[in-house]
Amino acid sequence: MDTKPTSAVQRIRLHTLAVSGLLAATLALPFAVLAADPIVIGQVAPFSGPQAVTGKAMNAGAKLYFDAVNLKGGVRGRPIKLVTRDDAQKPEDSVRLTRELIAAEAPVAMISTVGTANLEALAKDGVYTQTKTSLVGAVSGAATVVKAPGMHIVKASYHDEVGRLFDQLSHVGVKRVGLVYQDDGLGKDVLAGAQAAAQTHGIELAVASGYPRNTVQVEKSVAEIIDSKVQVVFLGATTAAGIEFVKQYAAKGGQGILYGMSIIDTDALLKALGPERARGYAFSVVLPLLQQSNLAVVREYMQLKAASNNPDLSARSIEGFIAAKALVKVLETSSSLTPAAVTAALNAASAIDVGGYTLDFSVNDKPGSHYVNFAMFGANGKILN
Repeated sequence: MDTKPTSAVQRIRLHTLAVSGLLAATLALPFAVLAADPIVIGQVAPFSGPQAVTGKAMNAGAKLYFDAVNLKGGVRGRPIKLVTRDDAQKPEDSVRLTRELIAAEAPVAMISTVGTANLEALAKDGVYTQTKTSLVGAVSGAATVVKAPGMHIVKASYHDEVGRLFDQLSHVGVKRVGLVYQDDGLGKDVLAGAQAAAQTHGIELAVASGYPRNTVQVEKSVAEIIDSKVQVVFLGATTAAGIEFVKQYAAKGGQGILYGMSIIDTDALLKALGPERARGYAFSVVLPLLQQSNLAVVREYMQLKAASNNPDLSARSIEGFIAAKALVKVLETSSSLTPAAVTAALNAASAIDVGGYTLDFSVNDKPGSHYVNFAMFGANGKILN
């Protein structure tokens, strides 16, 4: 055995190698944790069928934010993994797939399930209360969803929306309004809100015409609205049916001002109609508009969107983006990253500022926001507000 003393130079080299090895191991540790231990978020939404445009838009917005968080090291050194299932907006599949996803993937929370009937089915099933899991960004403003345990909405309710519209119309002399609604839980909630708002503001709800759920069979509604000769038509419709109504109403010579609910994707409508036919179409605004660059959340969204090549990003995607950002803020402060702890943190969150847009989830029978405004397409598809 060689017992020759180690030279000073050799000792320095050995020390340097040891420090370098320790540093390399330390730097590698977060990446090993990131790779091995993701934070799972689940999404059950329509990626096919008549509401696929909405499901894809919500997913694109949420993914845009989660990807940005992961590039910065994730949450508490762990990446976010978004796991999805396609329910084609069938309520029974929403329930089945949610249960399967929770059992198989153990998500700490769910995000952006679409549709009043779907969310009502989930609430009735009780899967969220049974598993102590919460859904952030439930895509509905119906009262039944707003009040459902475990469901958090990041925008105003449908009653907020129609009430604000009727209040505004009453101040500009409008007396007769017509309503087109999807004949399901969503539409009936809008109808109830419209009836209450009409009585409150002295407006006659001259006609309320329903069309079958998840169809574009709006011919009957077009005829009834034209016959009523109302001053304003409020579209309590989904995107595809809303676009079809606007087309047919114009073709039949309809003269009323059209107000679409916030659930109608304005990007899709503008693309389908073109700037000239879309001109004059008004719509509810319950989330920040993309031209509101004074808001930090809009600047952040637009910057990330500009660097993305996801074709599913649209005007509606900011709803999924805001839901994702609100959830991440709660994950960062939750006592632990378990479904029960995240649910408790969400239920206690009274002032989540995502960048100039603040959410309150602490009142269990209220939506996260009551903000409602209105905008209109002007010349060349420019949004006026």
